Amino acid sequence: MVAPLLALEITGKTQVFGIIGDPIAHSLSPPMQNAALQALGIDGVYVPFQVKGEQLPVAMAGLGAIGVQGFNVTIPHKQAVMPHLATLTESAQAIGAVNTIWPTASGWAGTNTDVLGFMAPLQSQPVNWAASRVVVLGYGGAARAVVAGCHQLGCQEIWVVGRRPDKLQQFAQSWQQTPLSSLIHTTAWDALSPLLAGTTLLVNTTPVGMAPHQDASPVTREDLARLAKGRQHQRSPMT
Repeated sequence: MVAPLLALEITGKTQVFGIIGDPIAHSLSPPMQNAALQALGIDGVYVPFQVKGEQLPVAMAGLGAIGVQGFNVTIPHKQAVMPHLATLTESAQAIGAVNTIWPTASGWAGTNTDVLGFMAPLQSQPVNWAASRVVVLGYGGAARAVVAGCHQLGCQEIWVVGRRPDKLQQFAQSWQQTPLSSLIHTTAWDALSPLLAGTTLLVNTTPVGMAPHQDASPVTREDLARLAKGRQHQRSPMT
């Protein structure tokens, strides 16, 4: 159980940080980040901002105008914010998505920390990633970070599954001039079930399952059983 935060004393000197997205009520970042600010003794507050897609340019200008010291980005703005940034780190450019933004003298700067967060729990697993199949559900900014992370882990077979053929094609084409172009495969959602039988890692980057609908799932129980059975077969000494 998370301990309740102490009441914040907000003054004219309090630094403002935040996160933008749509929806945003599901985000666990505010309680986590506010707890961190308090633990570190920083006079700051971390605020969730719901920003519609058409309001993104105005919202970013407004955040700058009121002196926000930095903010995170979640669904669906991780790619859409990029044209509004003055500078990008190499990792953000390579991934093609941003989740962390801060002010500079020339304007907003952005980077991507999703890759490190995705990889951290996987790097210690006793898995031969080079011989593994990874299936990624979705094709947004989070999916881009997952694909980049899988490449760094050494994965040689990455499948991206989605419902819109045009979006899948755009996703694949966006990696054409990179070392990942030969590793990424795309397929329609109705081909997911047979694909799972030989899959090592399944990653959901779609909004399905976000709070307050945590019980929702983009895959069926049968699909999960097929995935589990395939992993048992991969561990079998007969393989």
